[in-house]
Amino acid sequence: MKKKETQLLGIPEEISETKKEEAPKFKEETELKKRFKEKEEELEEAGKLLDKWFEELEESKRALKESREVLEIKVKARTMQLEELTQSLEKRIKERTAELEDSRKALMNMLEDTEAAKKTAEEEKDKTLAIIDNFADGLLILDASDKLSLINPRAEKIFDIKGRDIIGRTVSELDTFPTLKSLAKLLGQEEIKGIFRKELPLGEKTTVEVSTISMTKEGEKLGAFVVLHDITREKKVERLKTEFVSLSAHQLRTPLSAIKWTLRMLLDGDLGELSPEQREFLEKTYKSNERMIVLVNDLLDVTRIEEGRYIYKLVLADIEALTQFVISSRKEEFEKRKIKLKFKKPEKKLPEVEIDVERIKVVIQNLLENALRYTPVGGDVIVSLRHYKDRIEFSVKDTGMGIPVDQQSRIFTKFFRSPNAVRAETEGSGLGLFISKNIIEAHGGKIGFESEENKGSTFHFSIPLKEVFPEFLATF
Repeated sequence: MKKKETQLLGIPEEISETKKEEAPKFKEETELKKRFKEKEEELEEAGKLLDKWFEELEESKRALKESREVLEIKVKARTMQLEELTQSLEKRIKERTAELEDSRKALMNMLEDTEAAKKTAEEEKDKTLAIIDNFADGLLILDASDKLSLINPRAEKIFDIKGRDIIGRTVSELDTFPTLKSLAKLLGQEEIKGIFRKELPLGEKTTVEVSTISMTKEGEKLGAFVVLHDITREKKVERLKTEFVSLSAHQLRTPLSAIKWTLRMLLDGDLGELSPEQREFLEKTYKSNERMIVLVNDLLDVTRIEEGRYIYKLVLADIEALTQFVISSRKEEFEKRKIKLKFKKPEKKLPEVEIDVERIKVVIQNLLENALRYTPVGGDVIVSLRHYKDRIEFSVKDTGMGIPVDQQSRIFTKFFRSPNAVRAETEGSGLGLFISKNIIEAHGGKIGFESEENKGSTFHFSIPLKEVFPEFLATF
């Protein structure tokens, strides 16, 4: 078929054969050229791609270089910051180290001071405990809740008890111990405030003086001290002294009474007429004897008070009438000394009070006697009676010499007379106010005074009204 085609085309058969032989080669070359061209194109594409890669690589290289430069700058800046921070930290560490060293030294000094203070405190504590243990008086210490926190050996001996059995107990719980009953009753009567003293008999042979001292800080209660001072010997001496005074007074009373009546008989002329000179001497002797009798009677009253034998006979009485009677009996003496005596009576009638008439009369006489003695010529003495809802108050106000401030706390003590009173009036036993105070307190009343030296004094006492007068009191 192909041969026919060649012939038909007019191509010589030899050429056709040659071409026929060359055709595959040509085709192969064409194919090679085509493939070469494709490869060339591929290479060109690859070259372009490589160029692009190189460009990108260069760009990356430039970017890396820039990044490196930026990074180097940042690293350098950061390095500088770190160096500065390191220097700052080193400085702060040095400063802090120095501060810590100073603090360490200060703490060591404080520790040394604390140790020294602790040692001193322990030494003081040991000393205090040694003092407490060897204290001559009994000592009990209560805490803020009134629990016993300490008792010394002397107190243990006084109460015949061991501290370990009662430490930590409250005052009310101490009542369960027989030897502590009286003390618990005394301390439990009321809250311990300030300082107070009271005698406490412990059986028949022992008497102690109980002194309580409240411990407070800025108004807050911390506890209390209870000091027990054994006054058995003092009480025995006082009893012996009282017995001696009582015996002596009784022994003096009889001869003084005999002397009084003998002198009275002489003065009354029962034993013959007396010359004026004899009468003058006998009158002076009679007055001196009367003073001795008053003194002996006062001494006997004092011994009766101290022994608890001062008997009171209480009756309902009109104290206004009693006061008027005493004033009337002393009015002449006041007139002799030219002292104005005034009685300020209450506006309304006073209710009767339950009193021992003779004892209250003694009190009124003593207060009037003092006003008379220590008020100068031309002075004034005012006696007053006042009625309050629950009491009757009696007062004597004078314009006398007054009582020095430093002597006022002792005015009701036995045998006391202030120095200015002794200088002005040598006579006097110093027993009148002592006896008066005991009489008033035995009636359940109170006695007191106000005084200013060189200006005068006001003594007063009050007697409580009993509940036998409810209808009378209801009208006020």
